[in-house]
Amino acid sequence: MQRRILIIDDHDDLASALGEVFSHVGHDVRCLASREEAIKLGPLETFDIVISDLDVRADAETAPPDCGIATCLPNPTFREGTDRIKVFKLCAALFRQEEFVEEELRQIVATVLDYKIRFVDKEAEVQRLVEHIEFELPSVISLMHIVLEYLMRRVEKLGVVKPEQSNLFVALDEAFVNAVKHGNKFDAKKIVRIAAEISPSEAKFTVEDEGEGFDVNTIPDPLDPQNLFKTSGRGVLFIYNIMDEVSYNSRGNRLTMVKRSDEHPA
Repeated sequence: MQRRILIIDDHDDLASALGEVFSHVGHDVRCLASREEAIKLGPLETFDIVISDLDVRADAETAPPDCGIATCLPNPTFREGTDRIKVFKLCAALFRQEEFVEEELRQIVATVLDYKIRFVDKEAEVQRLVEHIEFELPSVISLMHIVLEYLMRRVEKLGVVKPEQSNLFVALDEAFVNAVKHGNKFDAKKIVRIAAEISPSEAKFTVEDEGEGFDVNTIPDPLDPQNLFKTSGRGVLFIYNIMDEVSYNSRGNRLTMVKRSDEHPA
C-alpha cells in the first residue's frame, strides 16, 4: 500500500537517503527543509508518517495549537543553559488504519532508525549535545522493541550509561510494554507517545498512553510475602529501583523517568 511520508530535515541528513529508499518501494515522499515550511504547509492529516530531523533554537517559530499539525511536529522544552537542541521525531499518529499491516509499519520505522543511527557523531559535539527524541506510534509491541534499541544506542553514545553495566533497558522495556499492554490494551488505533531528552549528564524519558490510567499506590506490594506469586507490580518496582527519579501524572497514563550519568552525578 502506498503511504504518504513527510520528511522535515534542515541539514539533509535523512531526507535524500530516505526519500530515495521510500520512493523506490512506491511511497509518496515529500521533503521540506525547515520547521517553518511545515507550519506553512498546514494540516498534516494526509501524511501517514512525519519525520523531523532538526536543529531547533529557542526562538524557533512554533505552530499554533489549533492548526492541526502540532501533534506531529516536535515540541522540545528548553531548559536553562541551552539555546539549541538537536531534535528527532517520528510520528505515525496519523497512520491510516485501513489495511493496517504491522509488518509494513515495522519495516518503515526500522528503516528510518537504521539510517538515523548510521550518522557519525563528532566527539566534541556529543559532549555538549542536548538531544530531544520523540515517537508517536500505534500500540504495537514490535515497534516498541525497535524504539528501545534505538534509544539505548543514543544513551550509550552520549555517555549516560554503559549498557552492559546498567538495567536501563529493563526499565524502559517495562514502561513501553505496560503502555501497550495495560494502558492501550493492545489497541493499535491508540497511540503511545515516547519522549527522551538526552545529554551527557542524564536521560529523561516520558511514556504516555491513551488508556484510562491507574493509581500507582493501589499496586500490590510485590515484596509482601502475601503477594509472592502475583506478577502485578513487579514491573513498576523494577522501574523505581533502576531509575533515579520516577513520577506519574494524576491520571496515571503518563510516566516520567530520569536516569543520571554515573560520571555526572547530581
